[in-house]
Amino acid sequence: MPRVPVLYHAPRMRRRWMLASLIALSLGAAAAVGQTAPSHSRLDAILDIYVRDGRVYYRALRLERSSLDRYVASLDVAVDGLPSDEQAAFWLNAYNALVLRTVVDRYPILGAAPQYPPGSIRQIPGAFDGRRFSVGGRNMTLDEIEALLTEFGDPRLLLALGRGALGSPRLRSEAFRSSTLEQQLQAVVTDFVATEQLVNVDRSDGRLRVSPILGWQAVSFIAAYAEESAAAGARSPVERATLALIGPHLLPREREFIAADAFIMEYLDFDWRLNDLTGF
Repeated sequence: MPRVPVLYHAPRMRRRWMLASLIALSLGAAAAVGQTAPSHSRLDAILDIYVRDGRVYYRALRLERSSLDRYVASLDVAVDGLPSDEQAAFWLNAYNALVLRTVVDRYPILGAAPQYPPGSIRQIPGAFDGRRFSVGGRNMTLDEIEALLTEFGDPRLLLALGRGALGSPRLRSEAFRSSTLEQQLQAVVTDFVATEQLVNVDRSDGRLRVSPILGWQAVSFIAAYAEESAAAGARSPVERATLALIGPHLLPREREFIAADAFIMEYLDFDWRLNDLTGF
């Protein structure tokens, strides 16, 4: 059955979609009778033990990987009939667990691709676009899971993906759950904006520097946020979307700087160094 859009977060410009979404949710609920959401408690324990401040004890996880392997095996179940928030939590957790699995399978990571740092997940051939996993009743790559998440209409989901790199938003030390997904996503955005390596307001230089993820997924962020921005019309759609996303989470002096509308927005370089807490 078609996937239904997420309704737990509905910015003003998406309210016009609410009636159609409610109808889709009703159909989805009918189809989901008898289908149970997979448990994420095992991933919860893994993240609590091995993740600190977004970094991972990869060496310890590799040595004690049986729990991760069992969780990944549990993801081979169809979820299309589940409610939207259950699906969103499932795919977020699946992506993050599969990134851990990808790194652990090759840790310590070797490779000499000159465009990426030594030990980077990018030194693993096909890490994002080649290796396929049996997940959600499908056979998917990490890139395909990310593309699927754009269909939910809430680009905050894309900021919740742990890409195995220091340039990624910080991997949380807990699994995502449908019952707390809205609060978790709000926390994801708050942390994203508060991390200087992801959002940097340089008043002395007249620059707003942001993560390139906002550019990579510009279509999704523009659709969700561009119409909400109070920025001057001369700003590009992606700039307006960026300001609408980060504005509420900036410090007062930073909001004043943005409101003056005399800055240049630039993308930071993505840091592909492995988010490894222990080294090897």
